[in-house]
Amino acid sequence: MSAPHTPAAHPSRGAQPGSKEPVPLISIVTPTYNEAENLPILIERLHAALGVLPHEIIIADDNSPDGTWQVGEDLAAEDPTLRIMRRFHDPGLSASVLDGLSTARGEVLVVIDADLQHDTAVLPEMLSHVLTNRVDVCVGSRSTTGGGYGDWSASRRFVSWVATVIAKVLLRVSVSDPMSGYFVVSRAAYEQTAPSINPRGFKILLEFIGRNRNLRVDEVGYEFSNRIHGETKLNRSVIRSYLLGVAELRVGRQINPTFLLYALVGLVGLAVNSVLFTLAEAVGFPEITTGLNDAIDPIATSFLFSVQVTILLLFAMNNEFTFWEQRYRGWAMIPAFALYEVMSLVGTSVHVAVFTSLQNIGFLLNLLGTSASRVVQNLIGASIALVLNWFLNTTYLWRRRQR
Repeated sequence: MSAPHTPAAHPSRGAQPGSKEPVPLISIVTPTYNEAENLPILIERLHAALGVLPHEIIIADDNSPDGTWQVGEDLAAEDPTLRIMRRFHDPGLSASVLDGLSTARGEVLVVIDADLQHDTAVLPEMLSHVLTNRVDVCVGSRSTTGGGYGDWSASRRFVSWVATVIAKVLLRVSVSDPMSGYFVVSRAAYEQTAPSINPRGFKILLEFIGRNRNLRVDEVGYEFSNRIHGETKLNRSVIRSYLLGVAELRVGRQINPTFLLYALVGLVGLAVNSVLFTLAEAVGFPEITTGLNDAIDPIATSFLFSVQVTILLLFAMNNEFTFWEQRYRGWAMIPAFALYEVMSLVGTSVHVAVFTSLQNIGFLLNLLGTSASRVVQNLIGASIALVLNWFLNTTYLWRRRQR
Protein backbone atom coordinates (compact mmCIF):
# COMPACT_ATOMS: atom_id res chain seq x y z
CA MET A 1 0.00 0.00 0.00
CA SER A 2 1.24 3.44 -0.93
CA ALA A 3 1.60 6.45 1.29
CA PRO A 4 -0.54 9.50 0.55
CA HIS A 5 1.02 12.11 -1.69
CA THR A 6 2.20 15.33 -0.07
CA PRO A 7 2.65 18.39 -2.27
CA ALA A 8 6.13 19.85 -2.29
CA ALA A 9 6.90 23.39 -1.24
CA HIS A 10 6.33 26.02 -3.89
CA PRO A 11 9.62 27.39 -5.27
CA SER A 12 7.97 30.80 -5.53
CA ARG A 13 6.64 30.86 -1.98
CA GLY A 14 9.49 31.49 0.39
CA ALA A 15 11.88 29.08 -1.26
CA GLN A 16 13.84 31.83 -3.00
CA PRO A 17 13.38 35.17 -1.19
CA GLY A 18 13.97 38.16 -3.38
CA SER A 19 13.67 36.19 -6.62
CA LYS A 20 12.43 38.34 -9.49
CA GLU A 21 11.24 35.38 -11.52
CA PRO A 22 7.57 36.03 -12.42
CA VAL A 23 5.04 33.62 -10.97
CA PRO A 24 2.97 32.02 -13.74
CA LEU A 25 -0.80 32.09 -13.57
CA ILE A 26 -1.08 28.66 -15.20
CA SER A 27 1.04 25.54 -14.74
CA ILE A 28 0.74 22.74 -17.29
CA VAL A 29 1.97 19.28 -16.29
CA THR A 30 2.60 16.67 -18.97
CA PRO A 31 3.69 13.12 -18.03
CA THR A 32 5.78 11.55 -20.78
CA TYR A 33 7.27 8.22 -21.76
CA ASN A 34 8.66 7.76 -25.28
CA GLU A 35 7.04 10.91 -26.68
CA ALA A 36 10.14 12.49 -28.28
CA GLU A 37 8.44 13.12 -31.62
CA ASN A 38 5.25 14.49 -30.09
CA LEU A 39 6.76 16.80 -27.47
CA PRO A 40 7.82 19.73 -29.72
CA ILE A 41 4.40 19.73 -31.40
CA LEU A 42 2.58 19.71 -28.05
CA ILE A 43 4.63 22.60 -26.65
CA GLU A 44 3.98 24.68 -29.77
CA ARG A 45 0.24 23.99 -29.51
CA LEU A 46 0.15 24.88 -25.81
CA HIS A 47 1.89 28.20 -26.39
CA ALA A 48 -0.54 28.97 -29.21
CA ALA A 49 -3.57 28.10 -27.08
CA LEU A 50 -2.48 30.14 -24.05
CA GLY A 51 -1.18 33.18 -25.91
CA VAL A 52 -0.12 35.95 -23.54
CA LEU A 53 -1.44 34.24 -20.40
CA PRO A 54 1.53 33.75 -18.02
CA HIS A 55 2.24 30.04 -17.95
CA GLU A 56 4.84 27.35 -17.38
CA ILE A 57 5.06 23.87 -18.89
CA ILE A 58 6.43 21.04 -16.74
CA ILE A 59 7.46 17.82 -18.48
CA ALA A 60 7.62 14.89 -16.04
CA ASP A 61 9.46 12.20 -17.99
CA ASP A 62 10.08 8.63 -16.79
CA ASN A 63 13.61 8.51 -18.24
CA SER A 64 12.26 7.62 -21.69
CA PRO A 65 14.51 5.32 -23.76
CA ASP A 66 13.75 7.42 -26.84
CA GLY A 67 15.29 10.49 -25.18
CA THR A 68 12.10 12.50 -24.62
CA TRP A 69 13.79 14.20 -21.68
CA GLN A 70 16.73 15.22 -23.89
CA VAL A 71 14.40 16.69 -26.50
CA GLY A 72 12.73 18.61 -23.69
CA GLU A 73 16.01 19.90 -22.31
CA ASP A 74 17.07 21.09 -25.76
CA LEU A 75 13.78 22.95 -26.14
CA ALA A 76 14.04 24.37 -22.61
CA ALA A 77 17.39 25.93 -23.47
CA GLU A 78 15.46 28.31 -25.75
CA ASP A 79 12.16 28.41 -23.85
CA PRO A 80 12.20 29.84 -20.29
CA THR A 81 8.62 28.66 -19.67
CA LEU A 82 9.64 25.01 -20.06
CA ARG A 83 10.91 22.82 -17.20
CA ILE A 84 12.01 19.20 -17.50
CA MET A 85 11.83 16.60 -14.73
CA ARG A 86 13.79 13.45 -15.58
CA ARG A 87 12.47 10.80 -13.21
CA PHE A 88 14.53 7.72 -12.32
CA HIS A 89 12.39 6.17 -9.59
CA ASP A 90 8.75 5.23 -9.04
CA PRO A 91 7.71 5.27 -12.71
CA GLY A 92 4.07 5.56 -13.60
CA LEU A 93 1.50 7.95 -14.98
CA SER A 94 -0.01 9.15 -11.71
CA ALA A 95 3.31 9.41 -9.89
CA SER A 96 4.70 11.49 -12.77
CA VAL A 97 1.70 13.83 -12.73
CA LEU A 98 1.89 14.26 -8.96
CA ASP A 99 5.61 15.01 -9.07
CA GLY A 100 4.95 17.65 -11.70
CA LEU A 101 2.06 19.17 -9.78
CA SER A 102 4.12 19.31 -6.59
CA THR A 103 6.61 21.67 -8.27
CA ALA A 104 4.02 23.75 -10.14
CA ARG A 105 3.77 27.43 -9.20
CA GLY A 106 0.59 28.50 -10.95
CA GLU A 107 -2.77 29.26 -9.38
CA VAL A 108 -4.46 27.02 -11.93
CA LEU A 109 -3.03 23.60 -12.82
CA VAL A 110 -3.50 21.72 -16.08
CA VAL A 111 -2.88 18.02 -16.74
CA ILE A 112 -2.58 16.98 -20.39
CA ASP A 113 -1.02 14.01 -22.18
CA ALA A 114 1.83 14.44 -24.66
CA ASP A 115 0.42 12.10 -27.31
CA LEU A 116 -1.43 14.95 -29.10
CA GLN A 117 -4.79 13.25 -28.59
CA HIS A 118 -6.06 15.98 -26.24
CA ASP A 119 -7.34 19.03 -28.11
CA THR A 120 -5.54 22.15 -26.87
CA ALA A 121 -8.09 24.35 -28.67
CA VAL A 122 -10.60 23.85 -25.82
CA LEU A 123 -8.03 24.62 -23.11
CA PRO A 124 -8.90 28.37 -22.89
CA GLU A 125 -12.56 27.51 -22.27
CA MET A 126 -11.61 24.92 -19.63
CA LEU A 127 -9.34 27.45 -17.94
CA SER A 128 -12.04 30.12 -17.91
CA HIS A 129 -14.37 27.85 -15.92
CA VAL A 130 -11.78 27.51 -13.15
CA LEU A 131 -10.28 31.02 -13.32
CA THR A 132 -13.72 32.58 -12.84
CA ASN A 133 -14.30 30.30 -9.82
CA ARG A 134 -17.30 28.62 -11.44
CA VAL A 135 -15.85 25.22 -10.60
CA ASP A 136 -12.86 23.63 -8.90
CA VAL A 137 -12.19 21.11 -11.68
CA CYS A 138 -12.97 21.28 -15.39
CA VAL A 139 -12.66 18.03 -17.34
CA GLY A 140 -11.93 17.70 -21.03
CA SER A 141 -14.62 15.17 -21.90
CA ARG A 142 -15.08 12.85 -24.86
CA SER A 143 -18.57 11.89 -23.71
CA THR A 144 -20.37 15.20 -23.23
CA THR A 145 -21.82 17.60 -25.81
CA GLY A 146 -19.19 18.45 -28.41
CA GLY A 147 -17.04 15.47 -27.49
CA GLY A 148 -16.12 12.32 -29.36
CA TYR A 149 -13.78 9.34 -29.39
CA GLY A 150 -12.47 9.74 -32.91
CA ASP A 151 -11.56 6.54 -34.74
CA TRP A 152 -11.48 4.26 -31.71
CA SER A 153 -12.12 0.61 -32.42
CA ALA A 154 -15.28 -1.05 -31.13
CA SER A 155 -13.24 -3.08 -28.64
CA ARG A 156 -11.54 -0.01 -27.19
CA ARG A 157 -14.84 1.84 -26.95
CA PHE A 158 -16.27 -1.15 -25.09
CA VAL A 159 -13.35 -1.22 -22.64
CA SER A 160 -13.77 2.51 -22.00
CA TRP A 161 -17.53 2.09 -21.53
CA VAL A 162 -17.04 -0.73 -19.02
CA ALA A 163 -14.43 1.32 -17.12
CA THR A 164 -16.80 4.29 -17.01
CA VAL A 165 -19.69 2.14 -15.76
CA ILE A 166 -17.44 0.67 -13.04
CA ALA A 167 -16.43 4.16 -11.89
CA LYS A 168 -20.00 5.45 -11.87
CA VAL A 169 -21.46 2.42 -10.09
CA LEU A 170 -18.72 1.79 -7.52
CA LEU A 171 -17.53 5.37 -6.93
CA ARG A 172 -20.79 7.15 -7.75
CA VAL A 173 -19.12 9.90 -9.75
CA SER A 174 -21.31 12.07 -11.98
CA VAL A 175 -18.67 12.99 -14.57
CA SER A 176 -19.49 11.58 -18.01
CA ASP A 177 -15.82 10.81 -18.77
CA PRO A 178 -14.10 9.84 -15.49
CA MET A 179 -11.35 8.14 -17.52
CA SER A 180 -10.18 11.45 -18.97
CA GLY A 181 -6.53 12.38 -18.51
CA TYR A 182 -7.17 15.99 -19.53
CA PHE A 183 -8.36 18.41 -16.86
CA VAL A 184 -7.85 21.74 -15.10
CA VAL A 185 -7.86 22.08 -11.31
CA SER A 186 -7.55 25.10 -9.04
CA ARG A 187 -4.59 25.31 -6.70
CA ALA A 188 -6.91 25.42 -3.69
CA ALA A 189 -8.62 22.19 -4.78
CA TYR A 190 -5.27 20.55 -5.49
CA GLU A 191 -3.78 21.45 -2.12
CA GLN A 192 -6.92 20.32 -0.31
CA THR A 193 -6.98 16.93 -2.05
CA ALA A 194 -3.33 16.07 -2.75
CA PRO A 195 -2.44 14.72 0.73
CA SER A 196 -4.99 11.91 0.35
CA ILE A 197 -4.15 10.96 -3.24
CA ASN A 198 -2.56 7.60 -3.93
CA PRO A 199 0.46 8.05 -6.27
CA ARG A 200 -0.04 4.55 -7.64
CA GLY A 201 -3.59 5.30 -8.74
CA PHE A 202 -4.27 4.77 -12.43
CA LYS A 203 -6.28 7.86 -13.36
CA ILE A 204 -5.35 10.97 -11.43
CA LEU A 205 -8.71 12.60 -12.22
CA LEU A 206 -10.49 9.71 -10.51
CA GLU A 207 -8.24 10.24 -7.50
CA PHE A 208 -9.27 13.89 -7.26
CA ILE A 209 -13.02 13.47 -7.69
CA GLY A 210 -13.12 10.13 -5.87
CA ARG A 211 -11.35 11.35 -2.73
CA ASN A 212 -12.88 14.82 -2.51
CA ARG A 213 -16.65 14.70 -2.94
CA ASN A 214 -16.99 18.43 -2.30
CA LEU A 215 -15.25 19.51 -5.51
CA ARG A 216 -17.35 21.44 -8.00
CA VAL A 217 -16.81 19.76 -11.36
CA ASP A 218 -17.95 20.43 -14.91
CA GLU A 219 -16.91 19.33 -18.40
CA VAL A 220 -16.01 20.75 -21.80
CA GLY A 221 -16.39 18.48 -24.80
CA TYR A 222 -13.55 17.79 -27.23
CA GLU A 223 -12.91 15.36 -30.06
CA PHE A 224 -10.26 12.77 -29.19
CA SER A 225 -7.57 12.74 -31.89
CA ASN A 226 -5.71 9.80 -33.34
CA ARG A 227 -2.16 9.25 -32.15
CA ILE A 228 0.36 10.53 -34.73
CA HIS A 229 3.62 9.20 -33.30
CA GLY A 230 4.41 6.49 -30.75
CA GLU A 231 2.27 3.67 -29.44
CA THR A 232 -0.79 3.54 -27.23
CA LYS A 233 -0.14 2.70 -23.56
CA LEU A 234 -3.37 0.67 -23.22
CA ASN A 235 -2.58 -2.91 -22.16
CA ARG A 236 -3.40 -5.42 -19.44
CA SER A 237 -1.22 -3.53 -16.99
CA VAL A 238 -3.27 -0.37 -17.53
CA ILE A 239 -6.54 -2.24 -17.03
CA ARG A 240 -5.16 -3.91 -13.91
CA SER A 241 -3.97 -0.58 -12.48
CA TYR A 242 -7.39 0.92 -13.09
CA LEU A 243 -9.19 -1.88 -11.25
CA LEU A 244 -6.74 -1.64 -8.35
CA GLY A 245 -7.28 2.11 -8.20
CA VAL A 246 -11.06 1.79 -8.17
CA ALA A 247 -10.87 -0.93 -5.52
CA GLU A 248 -8.77 1.25 -3.24
CA LEU A 249 -11.00 4.28 -3.74
CA ARG A 250 -14.03 2.16 -2.90
CA VAL A 251 -12.82 0.23 0.15
CA GLY A 252 -9.87 2.31 1.34
CA ARG A 253 -6.33 1.29 2.13
CA GLN A 254 -7.17 -1.07 4.98
CA ILE A 255 -7.47 -3.95 2.52
CA ASN A 256 -4.71 -4.88 0.08
CA PRO A 257 -6.17 -3.98 -3.34
CA THR A 258 -4.16 -6.76 -4.98
CA PHE A 259 -5.95 -9.23 -2.73
CA LEU A 260 -9.26 -7.82 -3.94
CA LEU A 261 -8.12 -8.40 -7.51
CA TYR A 262 -6.96 -11.89 -6.56
CA ALA A 263 -10.35 -12.54 -4.99
CA LEU A 264 -12.07 -11.29 -8.16
CA VAL A 265 -10.04 -13.75 -10.22
CA GLY A 266 -10.86 -16.38 -7.62
CA LEU A 267 -14.57 -15.65 -8.00
CA VAL A 268 -14.22 -16.25 -11.73
CA GLY A 269 -12.49 -19.51 -10.88
CA LEU A 270 -15.26 -20.46 -8.46
CA ALA A 271 -17.87 -19.78 -11.13
CA VAL A 272 -16.01 -21.86 -13.71
CA ASN A 273 -15.40 -24.60 -11.15
CA SER A 274 -19.10 -24.73 -10.26
CA VAL A 275 -20.22 -24.79 -13.89
CA LEU A 276 -17.76 -27.55 -14.81
CA PHE A 277 -18.63 -29.56 -11.71
CA THR A 278 -22.36 -29.23 -12.37
CA LEU A 279 -21.95 -30.25 -16.02
CA ALA A 280 -19.74 -33.20 -15.08
CA GLU A 281 -22.30 -34.31 -12.51
CA ALA A 282 -25.06 -34.02 -15.10
CA VAL A 283 -23.08 -36.04 -17.62
CA GLY A 284 -22.50 -38.69 -14.99
CA PHE A 285 -18.79 -38.67 -14.26
CA PRO A 286 -18.14 -41.75 -12.09
CA GLU A 287 -16.86 -41.97 -8.55
CA ILE A 288 -13.58 -43.72 -7.77
CA THR A 289 -12.35 -45.45 -4.65
CA THR A 290 -8.70 -45.16 -3.66
CA GLY A 291 -8.82 -47.70 -0.82
CA LEU A 292 -6.50 -45.43 1.15
CA ASN A 293 -8.85 -43.82 3.62
CA ASP A 294 -12.56 -44.08 4.24
CA ALA A 295 -12.58 -40.36 5.04
CA ILE A 296 -11.91 -39.42 1.42
CA ASP A 297 -13.51 -42.33 -0.41
CA PRO A 298 -15.35 -42.30 -2.69
CA ILE A 299 -13.95 -39.39 -4.75
CA ALA A 300 -16.12 -37.84 -7.45
CA THR A 301 -14.16 -37.56 -10.73
CA SER A 302 -16.42 -34.61 -11.56
CA PHE A 303 -14.77 -32.88 -8.63
CA LEU A 304 -11.23 -33.73 -9.78
CA PHE A 305 -11.98 -32.61 -13.33
CA SER A 306 -13.39 -29.23 -12.30
CA VAL A 307 -10.52 -28.60 -9.88
CA GLN A 308 -7.75 -29.26 -12.43
CA VAL A 309 -9.28 -27.08 -15.13
CA THR A 310 -9.78 -24.32 -12.57
CA ILE A 311 -6.12 -24.55 -11.50
CA LEU A 312 -5.00 -24.02 -15.11
CA LEU A 313 -7.33 -21.05 -15.51
CA LEU A 314 -6.36 -19.39 -12.24
CA PHE A 315 -2.64 -19.67 -12.95
CA ALA A 316 -3.07 -18.01 -16.34
CA MET A 317 -5.28 -15.21 -15.01
CA ASN A 318 -3.17 -14.49 -11.95
CA ASN A 319 0.08 -14.55 -13.90
CA GLU A 320 -1.18 -12.20 -16.62
CA PHE A 321 -3.42 -10.00 -14.53
CA THR A 322 -3.25 -10.09 -10.73
CA PHE A 323 0.53 -10.30 -10.40
CA TRP A 324 1.48 -8.43 -13.59
CA GLU A 325 4.67 -6.91 -12.17
CA GLN A 326 5.90 -10.32 -10.98
CA ARG A 327 4.58 -12.33 -13.92
CA TYR A 328 6.49 -15.21 -15.49
CA ARG A 329 7.11 -15.31 -19.23
CA GLY A 330 8.42 -17.75 -21.78
CA TRP A 331 10.05 -20.93 -20.53
CA ALA A 332 9.97 -19.62 -16.96
CA MET A 333 6.24 -20.27 -16.95
CA ILE A 334 6.81 -24.05 -16.96
CA PRO A 335 8.55 -24.35 -13.56
CA ALA A 336 6.30 -21.57 -12.26
CA PHE A 337 3.20 -23.54 -13.17
CA ALA A 338 4.76 -26.70 -11.70
CA LEU A 339 5.25 -24.86 -8.41
CA TYR A 340 1.73 -23.45 -8.65
CA GLU A 341 0.37 -26.96 -9.20
CA VAL A 342 2.23 -28.27 -6.14
CA MET A 343 0.99 -25.42 -3.97
CA SER A 344 -2.49 -25.89 -5.36
CA LEU A 345 -2.35 -29.49 -4.14
CA VAL A 346 -2.24 -28.14 -0.61
CA GLY A 347 -5.29 -26.00 -1.26
CA THR A 348 -6.92 -28.84 -3.17
CA SER A 349 -6.32 -31.20 -0.25
CA VAL A 350 -8.13 -28.77 2.00
CA HIS A 351 -10.81 -28.40 -0.66
CA VAL A 352 -11.23 -32.19 -0.87
CA ALA A 353 -11.29 -32.62 2.89
CA VAL A 354 -13.93 -29.93 3.38
CA PHE A 355 -16.05 -31.08 0.44
CA THR A 356 -15.95 -34.76 1.41
CA SER A 357 -16.56 -34.07 5.09
CA LEU A 358 -19.59 -31.94 4.28
CA GLN A 359 -20.81 -34.59 1.87
CA ASN A 360 -20.39 -37.39 4.42
CA ILE A 361 -22.36 -35.53 7.09
CA GLY A 362 -25.08 -34.67 4.58
CA PHE A 363 -24.64 -30.91 4.91
CA LEU A 364 -27.79 -29.20 3.49
CA LEU A 365 -28.85 -32.52 1.93
CA ASN A 366 -32.37 -32.46 3.36
CA LEU A 367 -32.83 -28.80 2.46
CA LEU A 368 -31.44 -28.74 -1.09
CA GLY A 369 -31.35 -32.32 -2.28
CA THR A 370 -28.36 -34.32 -3.47
CA SER A 371 -27.22 -32.35 -6.53
CA ALA A 372 -27.69 -28.83 -5.16
CA SER A 373 -26.16 -29.67 -1.79
CA ARG A 374 -23.06 -31.09 -3.48
CA VAL A 375 -22.64 -27.85 -5.44
CA VAL A 376 -22.81 -25.81 -2.22
CA GLN A 377 -20.42 -28.19 -0.44
CA ASN A 378 -18.00 -27.80 -3.33
CA LEU A 379 -18.24 -24.00 -3.19
CA ILE A 380 -17.47 -23.92 0.53
CA GLY A 381 -14.39 -26.08 0.09
CA ALA A 382 -13.19 -24.00 -2.85
CA SER A 383 -13.63 -20.73 -0.92
CA ILE A 384 -11.50 -21.95 1.99
CA ALA A 385 -8.84 -23.17 -0.43
CA LEU A 386 -8.83 -19.76 -2.15
CA VAL A 387 -7.73 -17.93 1.00
CA LEU A 388 -5.05 -20.51 1.76
CA ASN A 389 -3.66 -20.32 -1.77
CA TRP A 390 -3.40 -16.52 -1.56
CA PHE A 391 -0.87 -16.79 1.25
CA LEU A 392 1.07 -19.55 -0.51
CA ASN A 393 1.17 -17.72 -3.84
CA THR A 394 2.26 -14.36 -2.47
CA THR A 395 4.86 -15.94 -0.21
CA TYR A 396 6.50 -18.43 -2.55
CA LEU A 397 5.52 -17.80 -6.18
CA TRP A 398 4.56 -14.23 -7.05
CA ARG A 399 6.58 -12.53 -4.35
CA ARG A 400 8.33 -9.32 -5.35
CA ARG A 401 11.24 -10.19 -7.58
CA GLN A 402 13.33 -8.81 -10.40
CA ARG A 403 12.12 -10.09 -13.75
